[in-house]
Amino acid sequence: MSVVGLSTAFSSPRGSWIAMKIRQGPLARSNLYPRRRRSCAAAVRAEVSFVDGDEAKRLVTEEGYTVLDIRDRTQRERAHIKSSTHVPLFVENEDNDIGTIVKRQVHNNFAGLFFGLPFTKLNTDFAKTVKEKFSPESKLLVVCQEGLRSAAAADALEREGFQNIACITSGLQKVKPGTFESVGKSELQNAGKAGLVTVQGKISVVLGTVLISAYLFITFFPDQAEKLFELAGISL
Repeated sequence: MSVVGLSTAFSSPRGSWIAMKIRQGPLARSNLYPRRRRSCAAAVRAEVSFVDGDEAKRLVTEEGYTVLDIRDRTQRERAHIKSSTHVPLFVENEDNDIGTIVKRQVHNNFAGLFFGLPFTKLNTDFAKTVKEKFSPESKLLVVCQEGLRSAAAADALEREGFQNIACITSGLQKVKPGTFESVGKSELQNAGKAGLVTVQGKISVVLGTVLISAYLFITFFPDQAEKLFELAGISL
């Protein structure tokens, strides 16, 4: 007869490890087989917590979580949470092989020009650098601008043995102004905005104002408008 033992251990409500051992008791001996013990273990990794801005703030102030900013250098320079640690998941790609040069040129003429996005590549030393700064028991709030990179970073850290990881759902762009004390020239939620898209709205407002003003002028002062058109050489 076999005896089955089940032992569990949880370090938090999310759960950290489940260890299962199966051993063969003395009554299971047979003349055909020598006495032996066998064990097997199954491990379940901790789950990453996804929280909103308010809960993220509580984790930092009440539970001692450290903010790990994994955005690229340009977004962090625009705005970042005060006292956060910066380890980028992607770094600027300065490789000079012909394929990279072509891709960088295409990128800079489109995504770089319109959205201000740098040409980057995966930081292969990301997990190594984080492990040098923090122990696996550290409580980390991993943040990025949109929430996608932080989820990927959290998964990588989880595979490296980190057990207390949280991410902000949809990233810093959804955090209410004033939730965190920030450093930089813009608000945290706007740190991902750059390039021509940042002036597009202003241009639209100015153009719209001009068009509305012209329409009202023509409507209420048709004679004066006609004379102005004639001076400009415009025939109606």
